[in-house]
Parts: sequence; C-alpha cells; structure tokens
Amino acid sequence: MASSHGKGTLYTFSGNIRGYKAQIAAQYSGAQLTVANDDKFKMNETNRSEEYVNKFPTGKVPAYENDAGVYLFESNAIAYYLSNEQLRGKTLSEQSEVLQWTEYAEREIYPVACTLVYPCMGILQFNKNNDQRAKDELKHILQILDEYLRTRTYFVGERISLADITLACDLLLLFQWIIESSMRETYRNVTRWFLTLIHQKEFQAVIGTDIKLCDKTAQFDAKKYAELSRRDHIPQTQPCPKNFSQASGEKTEEKKSSKKEEKPAKKEKETKKKEEVETTADVADETDEVYADEPKQKDPFADMPKSTFNMDEFKRVYSNEDTAEKALPYFWQNFDTAHCSIWFCEYKFPDELKQVFMTCNLVSGMYQRLEKLRKNAFASMCVFGENNDNTIAGVWVWRGHELAFELSTDWQVDSDSYTWKRLSVDDENTKKLVNQYFLWEGEHNGKKFNQGKIFK
Repeated sequence: MASSHGKGTLYTFSGNIRGYKAQIAAQYSGAQLTVANDDKFKMNETNRSEEYVNKFPTGKVPAYENDAGVYLFESNAIAYYLSNEQLRGKTLSEQSEVLQWTEYAEREIYPVACTLVYPCMGILQFNKNNDQRAKDELKHILQILDEYLRTRTYFVGERISLADITLACDLLLLFQWIIESSMRETYRNVTRWFLTLIHQKEFQAVIGTDIKLCDKTAQFDAKKYAELSRRDHIPQTQPCPKNFSQASGEKTEEKKSSKKEEKPAKKEKETKKKEEVETTADVADETDEVYADEPKQKDPFADMPKSTFNMDEFKRVYSNEDTAEKALPYFWQNFDTAHCSIWFCEYKFPDELKQVFMTCNLVSGMYQRLEKLRKNAFASMCVFGENNDNTIAGVWVWRGHELAFELSTDWQVDSDSYTWKRLSVDDENTKKLVNQYFLWEGEHNGKKFNQGKIFK
C-alpha cells in the first residue's frame, strides 16, 4: 500500500492539528511520510521562500510532495491522498459520507475552535460577542454529533475512516481547552468516540500518548496576548475560515411546550435567541486587506425614507428579553407599517432536503451571503420535520415594501429558491404567524418545528 503513495514529505509545524490529519492517515495506510518541521521548516519563512511557492503557489501549510512529482496543499486533500480505501470509503455512498463530515468539520467545527481556543493561547484578541456565539455554536455541534453517535461507533461504517480522523483533529483543541468535564458528561457519546480514537496507536504515534482533557474551560490570557503582541511573535497559524458554517452552524433548541416555564427552561429558551448563524474567528489574513481596499458600495437602503422602527433596539430586546412578554409586544407596538414590511418565505424544493443538519446548512449559507443586509433586516427561519422529511419556512422583516433581495445582485443567490409573500400587517393571521416563528413554535404543512435560525 505504501508504494502507491511514493515517498513523501509533509511540510508543517509542531502542534499543527491540520498537519495531524495527514500524518494519522499515513499511519493507517502505511504511506511513507517524512515530516519536515521545526529544524527543517520554519513558519512564515520556509513557506514564503521562492522554492516553496514554486511548488505550492498559495504558500499554505501544511503542504505535501512526493518522489512521483505530486504537490498538494490544503490539509484535507493531503489526508485524502495519503489514505487507503478503508479511510476514504469503499463505496460511493461511504465516500460521500466521508466528504460530508470532512466538510462539516472544516466549515463548522474549525472556526469555532479558532474563536474559542486562540484567545486562551494568547494568540488572538478576545471578543466577547464572538466568544458567546462560538460557545452557543459548540453546544449545538456537540448535540448533533452526540445524537448521531448514539447508535454508532464511528461516523462512517463500522471502522475508523477519514471522517473520524478529520473530526477528531478539529475537535482536539476544544477537548484540551474548552470542553470541560461537565460538558463531557453531557455529551457522553461524543466523548466516548473521541477517547476511543485518541487511544488508537495510529493517533498516539502522531499526537502523543499524554493527551490531557481540560478540567475547566480555559479563559482569555490577556497577559500572554500582550506579551506576544509586544514581541511581535504571535505564531501564524492557518487562518480560520470566514464562514460559520459558521458553521455553520446550526442552532437548535427543544420546542417549549408551555409559555409558563420554569426559570431554567426559560433561560435556556432565551439562550437560543442569542444564537446567530455565523461565528467568525477574527484572525487577520490576506482577504481582510483585499476587502479593506475595495471601493465602498452605496447602501441599497440609502435613498429610502428613515423608519421610526428601531431595528437595532428590537434586536437587542429580542436577544436579551423574554420573547413572549417583551420582544413581541415591543415589535407590534413599534413596527413602522409606512416604511417596513413583513414577508413569509417557503423553500421551493423540499423533496430535495435530506438530513436536517444539511438543511440547516442551507440557511446558514444564505445568512452568510446576506451579511450586508443585517443592518436593515431581521428574520426567523425555521426547519420543520425530521431527517428525510423536512422543509424550510420563515418570516422576514426589512425596510421598504418591495422584495429586499432585488436591491442588490449579491443578495439574489439564495432568494430564488424560495417563494415570497408580503403579509398584511392588519391581518390577525399575520400576527399569529409572526408570533409563531419568533417563538419557534408550531408546525408547517403537518411537520413539527425542529430547529430555528435567527438573522439579526
């Protein structure tokens, strides 16, 4: 098996979890792999050299080359190349599932890990809002994984695959820094799976045998951050993806059966409202400079009359106060019918929707591409149903009386996949519908509420 990969070299730095994926895959497949790190590879020097860039144009790390003339960058591609049939999946279905979970780890888990762990390491400034969003997102990620593993040992098939390797590597720092013992007790299936993997000899050959899981969630190390900043020696890791895919990420809560809830349940319900679709790790990379240099585009809402409805204030009330007792009364008392409108949308192709978490990803992606609409809009998009029988519907509020997506071509990527209907504010049915979607209750077309996502 090793001969099919040739003799290869992996360029990475010590402790790089993205480099771990390829090394662990090679341990399972038997691929001959030499790791060039520390004395043979220096981050931000070696990967900026002319020789390196000629081989790997992006200058990214990790990167891989072999004696057969194969040159690869991007950790998942390298890990896939170094895998064998068992790791990649023996059937098309298994291969697709491996790809599915690899994508999920990259787009959803890795950004959350960056946002939560890097400040604790002192290599990223702490941002309270991003930290809270990431923590909420992490809980949801763990809920998804824990439920999936309830009846499974591994993610694809009955043996360890590249899906397990990728997920475990992207979760590693979280288990070491963030997922404290009480959380591990809550998500027992994920913990059982993770411990099973890191005790495999193929994993231990790469990550070591003394992996310590955190007892208590680590906190931002301001002193270390200041020290590293003064020395101008903050380690340059691979930038976290700017999606939240952000992972997103899906947000979910159990439906509340009664408005008169006990305080703990109410608190849990209020937590869900604070969840936003994106968690971005504010790690500067080249794209930030590109965006900063772009010419400023005119605000599509600039020519509209000012509205008396304070969208930001409503979002604050919705996020921090009880929905039924505070947020909804505020909305109906202050809504500006002269300059704002309410719309209902429904996904056109429900027959194509399969796994609920993949349906949630559609909404997450849509929200991400509508970032510049946030200031002038609010929405509650809900997934109804269950796996292999679900759909999406939602209620949107924005400035103006026309379909907002027509104001910018950048906003039209996803909107065509939905039917849109403007609702009459004076209709009592509109009030009932808005209340239902803002409260995350009820059903749609016979399907019960499953999960909700707020655009704010």
